[in-house]
Amino acid sequence: MNKTGKLIALILSLVMLLGIGGQLVLGWFNYQKVLRSAEALEGLKSDNTALLGEVSALRAELGGVRDQLDELKQANDPEYDPPQEDDVRISQQYYVHSTLPISDAYKSGDRSALSDKEKETLDMASAILEEILTPEMDAYEKEQAVYVWMTENLSQDEGLLPVIPTTRADCDNPYGVLKFHNAVCVGYATTFRLFMQMLDIPCMVVHNTERYHSWDLVQLGGGWYHTDIYSDAGKASFSHFNLTDAMQAENQTWNTDFFPAADQTEYCYAARNAQEAPDLYRIPAVLRQAIDDREGSCALRFDEDFGEADAQIVQEMLNQIQNRIESSDTLCNELSLEWRWMKLEAGWLLSVSLNWYNSDEPEPEIPEEAYEKIYEALKEAFGDLEENPRWDGDGAVG
Repeated sequence: MNKTGKLIALILSLVMLLGIGGQLVLGWFNYQKVLRSAEALEGLKSDNTALLGEVSALRAELGGVRDQLDELKQANDPEYDPPQEDDVRISQQYYVHSTLPISDAYKSGDRSALSDKEKETLDMASAILEEILTPEMDAYEKEQAVYVWMTENLSQDEGLLPVIPTTRADCDNPYGVLKFHNAVCVGYATTFRLFMQMLDIPCMVVHNTERYHSWDLVQLGGGWYHTDIYSDAGKASFSHFNLTDAMQAENQTWNTDFFPAADQTEYCYAARNAQEAPDLYRIPAVLRQAIDDREGSCALRFDEDFGEADAQIVQEMLNQIQNRIESSDTLCNELSLEWRWMKLEAGWLLSVSLNWYNSDEPEPEIPEEAYEKIYEALKEAFGDLEENPRWDGDGAVG
């Protein structure tokens, strides 16, 4: 090959090398571009994952808010009857809270998980049980001892002023009930349940369908019984002690699909303490004796031959007794009667509640000198305002 041919071959070789090099350079740039795109895509994917996580968290938070709104709506819906025992709001302001931490600490002896308030509650409850119980008592006798102590030592939360500034705030829980002896129905119910749980007696707090009242269901011997201490406060009348569903349903309704049925009479107080009634016309004498003794309840048991005609006779006698009480100068402002029938395995039971008004407590009196000071203070502050001549003194304008 001559020199010209060699030169041409060299030039062609250089051109080929430059072409290959250019392709390599172009390929490298394309690779870098792809690499950057991949990194950007990975970044977008990561950002999208984070965004999805935030969206999921927001969705969960919104779900929680929705649940809270549903709970609030249900709490304010008078027709909603929650199928649960605890965390129920009563009368729009009181809550049924669990008492298990305190009773568990009592039984285990381990108080380390309790708050100071719970420890004080445990100390007060333990002292009361030590005072009122004896070793030979069975479960029924223990329940009765707690009932008697609570009805005789606690008062219903009422009046113009609470006993002390914090009483109203704690009147729905065992701490306030045991410390200040002042309670609403929720306080009575949760305190009684605490005592029962400490004694290993199954007990539930029941609320009525309208959620303005609460009481207890206690289990004895395999059967459940209603006990409403709030309704017997002031005296152990046993009018609302260990009732059956049929007896409790005379005054209340509740979620019978959730709460267990109380359909046995073995530990029903009225059934256990009923008098035999062989003669219908002895009923007035029995009731008069109960009134004279200022009893809170009495019960009469009728045999299986007792029929509808007999029930009509008893009903008429009870109505006549009620009428005489209402027209009596001595009893009309002191006493009212309630009665209910209950079917027994053999025969019928008539349970009569004697509802005594709290007339033993004297009405608060304003001293005469206080009236004089009231008059002087009113005259000084409002003397320029004439009294309305149309005011009739009874709060009405004539």
